[in-house]
Amino acid sequence: MSESGLDRRVKTALDETRLLILGGQILFGFHLNGAFQTGFADLAPSSRALHALSYLMMAVALALLIAPSLQHRLVEGGRASGRILTATTQFAGLALFPFALSLGADLYIVIGHRFGAAAGTMAGLTFTALAMAAWYGAEWLMQRPEHRGKPAREERETPIDVRVEHMLTEARVLLPGAQALLGFQLAVMLTDAFGGLTLGSRVTHVVALCCTSLAVILLMAPAAFHRIAFSGENTESFHRLGSALILAAAVPLGAGIVGDLYVAVEKALRQPAIAAVVAAAAFVALLALWLVQPLLLRAKRRR
Repeated sequence: MSESGLDRRVKTALDETRLLILGGQILFGFHLNGAFQTGFADLAPSSRALHALSYLMMAVALALLIAPSLQHRLVEGGRASGRILTATTQFAGLALFPFALSLGADLYIVIGHRFGAAAGTMAGLTFTALAMAAWYGAEWLMQRPEHRGKPAREERETPIDVRVEHMLTEARVLLPGAQALLGFQLAVMLTDAFGGLTLGSRVTHVVALCCTSLAVILLMAPAAFHRIAFSGENTESFHRLGSALILAAAVPLGAGIVGDLYVAVEKALRQPAIAAVVAAAAFVALLALWLVQPLLLRAKRRR
C-alpha cells in the first residue's frame, strides 16, 4: 500500500465514523429529552428501565465511535498507520451492536406505548434484526476473502497537510455528539418536568450542560485558529494546538454524557443508587476507551 493510499483510507475511515455518529446523534439525544416528556410518566416501569438501559447502550456506542480519534491523537500523533486503520474498523463494528439494540428498544417503547406491547415487540425485534442484517450480515457475505483478517501495513511518515486534515476531521467526529447533547440539554431546562427533579439532579444537569458547552467551544476552536491565527496554513504548531484542543474537549464531553446519563436514569427509575451505578459504569467505559487504552498503547509503542 502506498503512503497516499493509506492516508486516504484513514481519512475515509474517519469520515465513515463521523457518518455513524451523525446517524446516532438524534437517537442519543432522544434518551435525555424523552425522559422529560409528559407521556414518559405513563410508561410501564419495565419500559422506563429499558429506556435507561438503551441510553447506556447509546452512550457506549458513541464512546466506541469516538475512541479511534483519541487513539489517533494520543498514540499515533496524527500519523496514518495500519494500526489506527484497523482499530477504527474494529471500533465501528463494535459500536453498531449496541446501536442496533438501542434502536430496537426505543421502537418497542414508543410504539408499544401507543399501540400495545405486541406491536411494540414486533417493531423492536424486526428493526433490530434488519439493522443486524444490514450492518453485519450483508457486509460479511460481501467481504472479499483475501481481506479477511489481513493486517494493514504500517506507514509512519504522513505529510503535515494530511495530518491537519485528519485532525480537523476528528474534531468533526466528536462535534455532532456534543451538539446533539447540548441542544437537548438546553431544551430540557425549559420543561415543566425539570422543576420536579431533585436538587441533586438539577445541579448535575447544569454542570453537565456547562461541560458540554465547554466541549463544543473547544471542538470548534481549531477551525477558528486555522482561519484567524494561521491564515489557513498547515503547520506543525497548528497541528499540535488543534490536537491538544481535541484531547482537552474529550474530558468535558465525557463529563456531560455521564452527568446527564445519571439525570435521565434517576428521572426514569427514581432510584438514585441505580442511576449512580449506571453513570459509574459509563464513566469507567469512557475512561478505559478514551484515556487508559490509548496511553497504554502509546507506552507500549515507545518501549
